[in-house]
Amino acid sequence: MQDKKLIETNFDIVIIGSGMGGLICANLLSKEGYHVCVLEKNKQIGGCLQSFVHDKVIFDAGVHYVGGLEKGQNLYQVFKYLGIMDKLRMKKMDPAAFDKIILDNDEKEYAFAQGYENFITALSADFPGEENAIRNYCEKIREVCSKFPLYNLRQKGTYQEKEGVLETGAKTFIESVTNNKKLQAVLAGNNIIYAGRAEETPFYVHALILNSYIESSWRFTDGGSQIAKLIAKNIRDKGSVISCNFDVKKIEVEAGKVKSVVGADGSRIFGKYFISNLHPAKTLEITQTDLIRNIYRKRLEGLENTISCFMVHIVLKKNSFKYFNHNYYYHQEGTVWKLTDYEEDNWPLGYALFLSSTRRTEEYAEAMTLMTYMKYEEVRQWEDTFNTVSTKTDRGDSYIDFKNQKAEILIDRV
Repeated sequence: MQDKKLIETNFDIVIIGSGMGGLICANLLSKEGYHVCVLEKNKQIGGCLQSFVHDKVIFDAGVHYVGGLEKGQNLYQVFKYLGIMDKLRMKKMDPAAFDKIILDNDEKEYAFAQGYENFITALSADFPGEENAIRNYCEKIREVCSKFPLYNLRQKGTYQEKEGVLETGAKTFIESVTNNKKLQAVLAGNNIIYAGRAEETPFYVHALILNSYIESSWRFTDGGSQIAKLIAKNIRDKGSVISCNFDVKKIEVEAGKVKSVVGADGSRIFGKYFISNLHPAKTLEITQTDLIRNIYRKRLEGLENTISCFMVHIVLKKNSFKYFNHNYYYHQEGTVWKLTDYEEDNWPLGYALFLSSTRRTEEYAEAMTLMTYMKYEEVRQWEDTFNTVSTKTDRGDSYIDFKNQKAEILIDRV
């Protein structure tokens, strides 16, 4: 059962989920004097900010590098406002190459440099005669990003401001600026980080993500979970609450307003206002109200989720692998927009490779992470199992064999 004091408190605001959005929201509201409660179903807060340790080596679950942390840039301003910017341990990535794109049957490594002029100069050297195309591409990225007020931390933005750039496809636009097939593949080369698909991914998604990295790219030294820990300290210092191992199973509505949430053990948390940091479909699933029409529920539940990924985390032998301060993205020829359409006999069509930064050494890498796509159908047979630190479940030898086999294939590909 949950702590009695927590159950009996009527909070100003209850936030379900402690991902980065939920934590920042709680930090901002607590800073303004609201009494906030953040509910997290797992033992560790942070969502994709989580880190874990294996053989005394730290791995990031999701945040392998970030952009926009140079003074004055968007994420820098957010973290500075929260008071955590000067407390973060981080390492700026190679100015000449934060990402390197490698293509099948091509020995060259194509570098994405930090700073737009550096980015243009580096790629123009690899693609003589394409400088105007690369410059037009970069100008369009900045133009699209300028249409999103919140991305630029501006107030009073309108939907109309960005409406005109929402429908342009990423693949379509890239192909419109150059006829060079290899350059097209390079410009889309790191699209595995946003699950790029030919006829589905809008250019604004590509632009918002890549712009941040071009402006400045960083690794967090000893894991990105430090962000969550610093924000959590801010929240608690203001008298607000973060409760882990609280799995919200029901959002209760009375007289057209959310009154409480109910945990897996039957505990209730009351509040004046509620914010969900869960997947929208999951939020509707646990919300009991006739105010949300069934046709809307079905439409949202019927939307296809983005494909997920398979990751291999490797502890490297001490002082055996030289550290490099960039990432690698690889894809087979002609597959850059088709990486999710693999078959069993050609998996994987592409991958990303990340190294971890540690305070223990700058010369050698301690950890490597490989990431590629994986369809849900491949793991569907274990969909009714749930294995976390708080809820341990043995999925059996077949699951271990599956992971080992896939890991060997991916490592052999690299």
